[in-house]
Amino acid sequence: CALPIFEMANEDQVKGKAKDVGGKAKEKIGEATGNDEMKRDGQADQAEGKVQKGVGDAKDKLSD
Repeated sequence: CALPIFEMANEDQVKGKAKDVGGKAKEKIGEATGNDEMKRDGQADQAEGKVQKGVGDAKDKLSD
């Protein structure tokens, strides 16, 4: 039995959200450890995740 949110979301939406959440965690770890490279990587992952989720949202709208 899949979770209802995953039944409604397409692959790009799920992967994009996961990348965004992972990027937030990476950014926070970078902040906590003073690792500026990890912080920037986390911010980049968040941006990439938001774009991928946006692509998924657009695909979802087109399929309606």
